Amino acid sequence: MKILESFQLALKNILSSKMRTFLTMLGIIIGVTAVIVIVGLGNGMQNYMKESFSSMGTNTLTVSIQGRGTSRSVSVDQMYQLVSDNPTELEDLSPTVTMSGTVKIGTDTASSTSVTGVSEDYFTMKDYGISSGRQLNYVDIQERKNVCIIGAYLAQTYYGGNAVGQTIKYNGKALTIVGVMSQKSDTLEEGGTDDCLFLPYTTAARISSTGTISSYLITIVDEDQADSCKTLVEDYLYSIFEDDDVYTVTSMAEMLDTLNSMISVVITVLAAIAAISLVVGGIGIMNIMLVSVTERTREIGIRKALGAKERYIMQQFVIEAATTSTLGGIFGILLGYGLSSIASVVVSNIMEIDLTVAPSVGSVILAFGITTAIGVIFGYLPAKKAAALNPIDALRYD
Repeated sequence: MKILESFQLALKNILSSKMRTFLTMLGIIIGVTAVIVIVGLGNGMQNYMKESFSSMGTNTLTVSIQGRGTSRSVSVDQMYQLVSDNPTELEDLSPTVTMSGTVKIGTDTASSTSVTGVSEDYFTMKDYGISSGRQLNYVDIQERKNVCIIGAYLAQTYYGGNAVGQTIKYNGKALTIVGVMSQKSDTLEEGGTDDCLFLPYTTAARISSTGTISSYLITIVDEDQADSCKTLVEDYLYSIFEDDDVYTVTSMAEMLDTLNSMISVVITVLAAIAAISLVVGGIGIMNIMLVSVTERTREIGIRKALGAKERYIMQQFVIEAATTSTLGGIFGILLGYGLSSIASVVVSNIMEIDLTVAPSVGSVILAFGITTAIGVIFGYLPAKKAAALNPIDALRYD
């Protein structure tokens, strides 16, 4: 018997008992659907994390100098020299001064506004745009000018979109607004990404009475070389301090890789748990095929009496089991994609984040291959039992 004929006969037997076939496939359908949705959720989480970290800069290193237990220090000029001496690894640098204080606009107080001292290269490094006015420049840094750039939230809320040239106060110090940042978030809200103020790091150090700059942002040339760039900076700082406890170098790309690895482990475990239902589905297929062998004992006896070889009988039942399992896998894939689309909408609305549940092609192909393999593996025992039937006993079976 040709394989095509065996497949056609398998479809005929499957369709002759639709409800029983559906219940048999149910375990496979649920297992494949669960695996696809879980893997899709994992992919969505990784993509969301990547986009979130991209806004923070996955091509950046953050350097923090604590200086505990040592009288040594590293100057801004030394850090700039480090970047200048390694142009193939390091690209730009900006000293940063994170400040805490009171921002006042007239009689109003903006209590949630983040205030940061930066260099003239900071906005280019972070890929921040300016919607009106100008960026900070070298002269602002050198002369410690009392100027600043504010976020779109402050510009719209307190200045009606006409902030350039106006004055804003930080800790009682009047700052002239020279630029307004382009809106970064979809919505303008207090404490959000657009509720911010940037001023020259030299001015920030003077206002906050900071003697030395202890934080730096460094952009690297190639994200794939983040580990080696981090090691380069750490080695340089160690050569100065001779103590690796007084500084910290953080790589955003490294943090992203760590988070993605953790997500992958969790998703793999959940997918493995969901895949248990595939084994349950395979057991269901074996059970129903054993019942089918019993029900078709006389048919098997007649075919063997007419000269059908054992391998043809085995082939017929294996193909029928594989077809049942594969059909369950196909339905599970379709249902998995449907539920993934629904899950994307539900997660986005409930958690208010732009997360898309995106099943990967690899997971779909793997799920389809596993379901077919399950049909063959769990259909082998019933097929072997059918092929081993004695034709005389089979013909006598009632």
